[in-house]
Amino acid sequence: MASLILRRLAQAALILLGVAAITFVLLYALPADPARMIAGRSATAQTVANIRHELGLDQPLLVQFGTYLGNLLHGNLGRSYAQKTDVWTLIAARLPATLTLMLAGIFVEVVLGLTLGTIAAVRRGGFVDRLVMMASFVGTSAPQFLVALLLLYLLAATLGWFPMSGYGSFSHLVLPAVTLGICGAGWYARMVRSSMIDVLNQDYVRTARAKGLSSKRVILRHALPNAVLPIIAMIGIDIGQFMGGVVVVEAVYGWPGIGQLAWQAIQQVDIPIIMGVTLTSALAIIIGNLLADLVAPVIDPRIRTR
Repeated sequence: MASLILRRLAQAALILLGVAAITFVLLYALPADPARMIAGRSATAQTVANIRHELGLDQPLLVQFGTYLGNLLHGNLGRSYAQKTDVWTLIAARLPATLTLMLAGIFVEVVLGLTLGTIAAVRRGGFVDRLVMMASFVGTSAPQFLVALLLLYLLAATLGWFPMSGYGSFSHLVLPAVTLGICGAGWYARMVRSSMIDVLNQDYVRTARAKGLSSKRVILRHALPNAVLPIIAMIGIDIGQFMGGVVVVEAVYGWPGIGQLAWQAIQQVDIPIIMGVTLTSALAIIIGNLLADLVAPVIDPRIRTR
């Protein structure tokens, strides 16, 4: 276990280095000029040049990247061009909102996926099974911004059940969490259906039925706990995947998380914030995968033997 953690940490360092390098080069190649954005349209060329020199943007790419890595090794993500504040301070202030939305979204997708997948497996080959599989296909294929706009129109604008945007109460959390949950529940439904069908054909399930146990008891007490073993390990991976989806959902619902912060930074060409959010998201993906690797053998010993 210790060797696995050390190996994963070494891989994580290389991955973060690669992500930082690629993102930095892409931002350097952008046609937009951060100095011009800060100075404003009416600023003179000399003013823009002074700002560029102050920010170090007039130096070669390798020098800029080396300076950034040096600061990063000391835990310094830089200072926002537009907001004149440390990037980590801005991210830390918005991270709780993002984590809340992420956990709520994972809860919704797991509940929906387990429920629909179990129903589809029990009704295998029937109309309900085909309907659930079709719905799961649509859910996994639909863009998150489209699902968000549809929910806003139907449940917020038309019916008025939920607020259009905002943060601070449970009602504000419902629509963003459901948006994330719908887009992810389809994968869980398909995985649970496949796993449940395999479990229902096992000898111990047939033995439980032969003893006269009710179908409900067999499914809930014997089949479902074993069918969800590989599913639980996938939750750790979702921690990382949701970091990417949260950016879109937060922008649509005006959720004050790091996704909205990144969207604002992109509009302002605020490179330190973009780099900070990108590295934070990459770190979340790494942590999520590491948790999945550590938790999976504990939940299902068969994974350890393989």
